[in-house]
Formats: sequence, structure tokens, C-alpha cells
Amino acid sequence: MTLWHTVLLASIIVLALKLAGYSVPAAWFAGERRSRVLELTTISLLAALAAVQTLGQGELIVVDARVPAMAVAMLMFWAKVPFIVVIIAAALTAAALRALGLAG
Repeated sequence: MTLWHTVLLASIIVLALKLAGYSVPAAWFAGERRSRVLELTTISLLAALAAVQTLGQGELIVVDARVPAMAVAMLMFWAKVPFIVVIIAAALTAAALRALGLAG
């Protein structure tokens, strides 16, 4: 099995799981507590993904230019700055730190 076969198989599985989600009865999500747990699960998974992508490099935890760039992005999101401006500012922060040799 080649890499492309694996990618196609994974894509089909993800699509099937997504379509299966539509067949779950709405009653399973009824209730304030269940709804809140589902919302928090989504947020926590997104936060974990951001942390792994920012700090991870293989099996190591690495602190480099991505960490201050994420800090800039979080502060700008907190200040409700438009998304494109946040992305540009975070990229410029990482680029500047790398250019100055302050972060790898």
C-alpha cells in the first residue's frame, strides 16, 4: 500500500465518520449539560492541536519562534483584531525572531 492509498483510505474513513454523525438522534444531544460537554470537547481538542503544533517537533518539546508568535496571536485575538491581521503579525513575529537569531 502506497502513501496515496493510505491517504485515500483515511479520507474515506473520515467522510464515513462524518456522515455517520448525521445519523445520531438529536435526543442524544438534548440537555444543557450534554450540550456544554460537547462544546468544551471541541474547544479542548482544538487547544491540544494548537499546543502540539506549536511546541512539538517529533517526540521533543521545542521552544522556538513559534511560541512568541502564538503569544502575539493570542493577545491579538483577545483584543478582537481581524483574523488576517493576526496571521500576518504572528508570521512577522516568528520571521523577525528567526532573522535576528533569537529563536531557532
